[in-house]
Amino acid sequence: MVTWNWIFNRSADSPFGNSVVIVFLLAQALDGVLTYVGVTSVGHVTEGNPLVAGLMATVGFGPGLVSAKLWACGLGAALHLSGTHRLVALLSAVYFAAAILPWTALLAAAS
Repeated sequence: MVTWNWIFNRSADSPFGNSVVIVFLLAQALDGVLTYVGVTSVGHVTEGNPLVAGLMATVGFGPGLVSAKLWACGLGAALHLSGTHRLVALLSAVYFAAAILPWTALLAAAS
């Protein structure tokens, strides 16, 4: 059984928390770059997140993607400042597994 208290446990400022938020921000940046390269070379239909795809279709690839990534970075920073470092670590892992690896595989196959 998952112990949700472990994931949502608040902790003081720590080297772990600081490292995790940097990894989270790097994951956002890498996902943004890979998404931009993917949607400009393959097409916007390849974006798996319907909110981001709709935003990019409405305001353009660059502005839509930048605003989505800035929003995600802001929320990640808020989680970090609230001390939920394990949750930020979990979200970083999810980004690498669900966003960065698929984009990398898709772009490698397309080239």
